[in-house]
Amino acid sequence: MNDKISLLGAGLIGSLMGVYLKKRGLDVAIYEKRRDWRKDKLAAEGRSINMALSHRGLKALEKAGLKEKVMPYTLPMYGRRMHDEHGNTYFQPYGKDNQAIYSVSRNTFNEILLEEADRCGANIFFNHKVETVDVENKRVRFLLADGSTKDISSEVIIGSDGAHSSLRNAFECQTRFNYKQEYISHGYKELRIPPTADGGFAMDPEALHIWPRGRFMLIALPNLDKSFTCTLFLPFEGYKVCFEKIHDGKDAEYIFQTYFNDAYHLMPDLAEEYDRNPTAALINTECYPWTVNNCLLIGDAAHAIVPFYGQGMNCGFEDCNILDELIGKFGTFSWDLVFEKFQKIRKPDTDAISTLAMENFVEMSDSMADPKFLIRKKIEAKLHELFPDEWVPLYSMVTFTDMSYSEAYAQGKLQEQIMDEVMRDPMISHKWDSLDFENILNRVDAVRSV
Repeated sequence: MNDKISLLGAGLIGSLMGVYLKKRGLDVAIYEKRRDWRKDKLAAEGRSINMALSHRGLKALEKAGLKEKVMPYTLPMYGRRMHDEHGNTYFQPYGKDNQAIYSVSRNTFNEILLEEADRCGANIFFNHKVETVDVENKRVRFLLADGSTKDISSEVIIGSDGAHSSLRNAFECQTRFNYKQEYISHGYKELRIPPTADGGFAMDPEALHIWPRGRFMLIALPNLDKSFTCTLFLPFEGYKVCFEKIHDGKDAEYIFQTYFNDAYHLMPDLAEEYDRNPTAALINTECYPWTVNNCLLIGDAAHAIVPFYGQGMNCGFEDCNILDELIGKFGTFSWDLVFEKFQKIRKPDTDAISTLAMENFVEMSDSMADPKFLIRKKIEAKLHELFPDEWVPLYSMVTFTDMSYSEAYAQGKLQEQIMDEVMRDPMISHKWDSLDFENILNRVDAVRSV
């Protein structure tokens, strides 16, 4: 069996890439190790965490003709609503002019993309677990559900098979392949806030809710059924509050009563869900090169990042968009050229968003509980309001623009340096709204020229 293009993995990135390739008129086969979760919901268990869809992802969907199909299944979140330990909340807008990110169920989203790939004519094979990949000869051996094996060869192999990519594992056998994998000290567990007794939302449905508690936190995203998907982020071990010290659901109830009391009263099934739902790890991976002999890594297979900037999926969708642009520009006569151009463009940007995601965990879990941090954000928002083109907050650059991640990172560091100076004023909390904002803006050029 010889396929022109074989995609390994039918998740969000693989399904969207399949749509792009089929719209180019190419022969595409998508291979997935799981059962078809469109028919068997059990096959999707463990992957139901909500996704936050933002500008880069929306742009990629629109180009594929999918935005209008996806949007009815999303809910807009216009900002963060922070919850302190006393139950007080504070709303912090994400941007301006009703800018929002969109909560969407991973499983529902994946079904839409997969259905479109199917409709476009991609051949999709489930229950195909990669056993070996021969990169030199572009051959893949799959283990099937009945225990038999199946071999295929391909002109092109694209690994869209996630953080534990089989294609990347095959690359590791090549010479001069650099690979770094890091499991961070924190893990996560998914929980749920159900709808109220009268079928409504228990909290503000137009916000991403955050309970920042220093070394740990809880977040919640709204769902169409009026529930909230909650994610508890804790250290695995070594701290007063960590997964190691929570032995069962009863212990979890005590932790929630102590640190997330307002959420606790909205979670009648907390103990049962805590015992039932798995605790998962968070991984960060970097590797290079992404391409060997017409084989390419894409999405998490090339650059898995922690979820604290909400950009993992959006970054992967942007991969699909950029790769499609390169195919349109250079054609399919030299896949090596297309893939080399792709990794040259994307590697600096994925390194940048990886760093930003790690840094943002500190901001989300710790800094947001600091009153001075909130003043800092108000000053940045005012600068953006007064000088919308000259001062764009880092979060807005990443979330609401096409600016490359690496450029946003560099600009963000420059703005951070200036804001550090502004915040050194001991009276800043009392006079922040009467600052000379034009003078602050002028410091950008001064710092840039140093």
